[in-house]
Amino acid sequence: MDSLYDKLAGYQAEDVYPMHMPGHKRNTKLFEMPNPYSMDITEIDGFDDLHQPEEIILESIEQARRLYGAKHTYYLVNGSTVGLLAGIMACTKKHDHVLVARNCHKAVYNAIYMHELTPVYLYPEFNEDFGCYEEVSVSTVKKALEENEKISLVILTSPTYEGIVSDIAGIAAVCHERNIPLLVDEAHGAHLGFHPYFPESAVKEGADVVIQSVHKTLPAFTQTALLHSDDKLVDQTRIKRYLSMLQSSSPSYLLMAGIDKCVRYVSENKETVFSEYERDLKSFYERMKELKHLTLLTESGNSEVRRDPSKIVIGVAGTNLSASQLHEFLLNKYKIQLEMISRDYGIAMTSIGDTKEGYDRLAAALLEIDGSIETITRTDKINPYHIPRLVKVLEPYNAMDEDYDVIAFDEAAGRISAEYIYFYPPGIPVAVPGEVISKELLQAISEFKETEIHIKGVSDSSLQTLRVIKLKEA
Repeated sequence: MDSLYDKLAGYQAEDVYPMHMPGHKRNTKLFEMPNPYSMDITEIDGFDDLHQPEEIILESIEQARRLYGAKHTYYLVNGSTVGLLAGIMACTKKHDHVLVARNCHKAVYNAIYMHELTPVYLYPEFNEDFGCYEEVSVSTVKKALEENEKISLVILTSPTYEGIVSDIAGIAAVCHERNIPLLVDEAHGAHLGFHPYFPESAVKEGADVVIQSVHKTLPAFTQTALLHSDDKLVDQTRIKRYLSMLQSSSPSYLLMAGIDKCVRYVSENKETVFSEYERDLKSFYERMKELKHLTLLTESGNSEVRRDPSKIVIGVAGTNLSASQLHEFLLNKYKIQLEMISRDYGIAMTSIGDTKEGYDRLAAALLEIDGSIETITRTDKINPYHIPRLVKVLEPYNAMDEDYDVIAFDEAAGRISAEYIYFYPPGIPVAVPGEVISKELLQAISEFKETEIHIKGVSDSSLQTLRVIKLKEA
């Protein structure tokens, strides 16, 4: 059996096109560096210290700050995850109430647990055709803040995995009327704001803390990210404190160099590369108008829904093709690896690292697949992301520390969950510890198990059993 290193070394020679992150797309013709062993160092003379940058690292961070127009910027070598943890904990105190979109990433829920916060959930609109969340509306946030006077922080994801962008400027204005900071998980939006074809970044739209994964949509190594912050409502001392606590005390200079190289590349070439990016995406979407059965979430433009066109979301609902079959066809026959699949769609992620050959291969494959399938009437509309909302009876930080029973999956309805249940990707929980498990949820999860979607968080990955809060003795 090959080692991980051997498998990676062999994979780079295979002709599989990466329609997935990281954003450099393994494009060694465009992005290259010397042997990493020759550059792997620790904190030595002349190379500064990430946890107290004063020289070369500070200069690099300043270039990133200027590129995005932020007040303060921080390098993250533990991904957007550490930025979300640090940002949320810096903006809150123990037992604060936070207004959080239910479609946030699991890292947000981990921060809520670690800082013993009380979540008040926002539920975005739901796209029935694709089975995904839409944007969080300004009116929804405003109403929630009016009804919950204890809120100390608002937490949203924009863009979503599917590229849906919320009205961050409008939401920020509503938050700031009440002196409440807005934190935006913009992990999928490090490329935003550099060209009018793409939505504006939350940094420019008034968010107080913005976390971006440069590795997702820009040419940088996996695990690299940025945290941007204003200082009107956010104490930078607290940001630095939590980053120092949560980030590795031995940050990788290779990862930091990757961020530096990425920022410099975008700074020097953004006008050219993003114009080419627009051209390639528009050309792809134009070809996709020939599709008769497969559907796409449309590119930005006249749509009332704000969309990041870099996410190519391919819908199979209403056809005799499943998303898992689409994934298998693309990978095995056309040598195209998608980023992720859900029940009714697959996502092809693009970036400035993509090539014309990559777009052409995907377009040709989708048109050929489209010609071999047919439209059918489907009745299975159930989706675990759109079931009746679960009732919270315990805060997550209390529920996770309670004694629990392990019971059969089919017997869990009506019991209080002691663990998370979420689908990965994207890592959005459908059940949070402290919520009452419903029959509808169990039915939806059972259906999803048949789609080859990865179900995470649970201790029993086979889902034969679930952990629930132990019943109190009478």
